[in-house]
Amino acid sequence: MALPQQKGDATAERLSALSRPEGGAWVSQARDEALARVQAMGLPHRRDEYWKYTRPETLVDAAAPHAGVYEPYEAQVFDDIDRVKIFFVDGAFDAEMSDDLSLAGVEIETLETAGAADIHWARDLYGVLEARGQSPVERPLAALNSAFAGQGVVIRVTGKAAKPINLAYLQREADTDVMFHHVIKIEEGADVTLLENGPAGARLNKVMEVEVADGGAFHHVRTQGRAHERRAATHLFARLGKESIFKSFTLTVNGALTRNEAVIELTGDDAVAHIAGAALGDGATGAFHHDDTVFITHDAENCESRQVFKKVLRNGAVGVFQGKILVTQTAQKTDGYQISQSLLLDDDSQFLAKPELEIYADDVACSHGSTSGAIDEEGLFYLRSRGVPKPEATDLMVIAFVAEALEEIEDEAIAADVLARLEGWLERRRG
Repeated sequence: MALPQQKGDATAERLSALSRPEGGAWVSQARDEALARVQAMGLPHRRDEYWKYTRPETLVDAAAPHAGVYEPYEAQVFDDIDRVKIFFVDGAFDAEMSDDLSLAGVEIETLETAGAADIHWARDLYGVLEARGQSPVERPLAALNSAFAGQGVVIRVTGKAAKPINLAYLQREADTDVMFHHVIKIEEGADVTLLENGPAGARLNKVMEVEVADGGAFHHVRTQGRAHERRAATHLFARLGKESIFKSFTLTVNGALTRNEAVIELTGDDAVAHIAGAALGDGATGAFHHDDTVFITHDAENCESRQVFKKVLRNGAVGVFQGKILVTQTAQKTDGYQISQSLLLDDDSQFLAKPELEIYADDVACSHGSTSGAIDEEGLFYLRSRGVPKPEATDLMVIAFVAEALEEIEDEAIAADVLARLEGWLERRRG
């Protein structure tokens, strides 16, 4: 069977299992346009260029795979941080568990509430950044989300938020198929920190669209873990104005399949975009496949971007990195940095990397690098010679390896909390 027909059949089967959420005129139009994009592209197939390292079948199938419900055995991540908590349970907003959504300098609504209005500020963003991100690489799972997601938040930040906003995703059922779509608008000079954690469901498809106006700042920290059988495809689309700041960090542990995509446009001079991630996979507790796919476009002068990704893999775990920096003709004085590295703790694990630079300006400083290797035996010997047992010494080497990615978290308290979770995961797997 020819590939277009295979994709068409798979797309039709997936669409037939979904129902469109109700909404007002603006969101209904956006969903109609997104549905047309999905039907034109077809859902991803492993023979597609940007899916050749990651099998998309379980993300595309009409039925969600089964995933056991994780029962927490310690305090949730970010519990020590003063924050506004917004809970979603099996893909639905839970008002009783959530805090009051009032926060000085910030307007927070659920997507369901905002979408019921005939006119809303979110109409200028919902599906708009996702549609822009479809070229030059198609991202059909993101378009599928824009067409069918009925849950999420819309956040408009008009000042400096007094505390972080935490989106917490809980799973109570073993076969939940969850879609979230978040829209975030950072007004000129405004500043907010967004935290995310929790498994969400057996299968998750999430889109976040972020617009940062001139002088604005968006800080994003998320953790993905605990649920061993979880499958997730996340998409982060961002557009940056003049002298704006965008920083995102993700810690991933466990999960049968995780694909995190980020598409970032620097459209204003002197903008800064940093995106980083640390992934730790142990195939002894179940399949682990982790894919970071990043596309950053420099389309303004004197902008800076950093991509820092570290993966620690063992017992057959697989890590993937596909990262690109595109510098247009007008983006003179660009500073672009990209590094992807893996630490393979045995001979059974695998790291696949595809770093890319595409540069059309002549006054730039861009670099990329990718390495894969075993643990430093000299460093390990040094620690053991000073009385540190091998399992603890190995963990210290792992933490040192991922430190560059962790340093991208600007808030020291949040960074310390994430590091504590990382240390706890390592400790539970010693020996």
